[in-house]
Amino acid sequence: MLEILRAITKSGLASFLAVIKFFGDVPSVGAMSFPVPGVMLALDFPIRRHRTFELVDRLARITLEHGGRMYSAKDARMTAAQFQAFYPQWQDFARYVDPGFDSAFWQRVTGRRPLDG
Repeated sequence: MLEILRAITKSGLASFLAVIKFFGDVPSVGAMSFPVPGVMLALDFPIRRHRTFELVDRLARITLEHGGRMYSAKDARMTAAQFQAFYPQWQDFARYVDPGFDSAFWQRVTGRRPLDG
């Protein structure tokens, strides 16, 4: 958490919303569930061109290095590499996705191209 706070301070950006939650060790039954045991920090940053994206990428690296994950349903910036590292079970989940289903999110986080037609 300190490393994340230091990275934010160094960036010069400020989050206009911050939420801290503590998750226990009850395993989730969801195939792509976000919660894991530990502390969750939700932050919203204004878009300040490259500065914001560089910070979010840095925070993703810190989170991954410490065994955490970013919440894909709330993140509009997550890359395919980040998503696949945070959610290694994504390929198992993808087997259950209707082939006629497609979204900009799914294309972004799986690296797949839009459906033809």
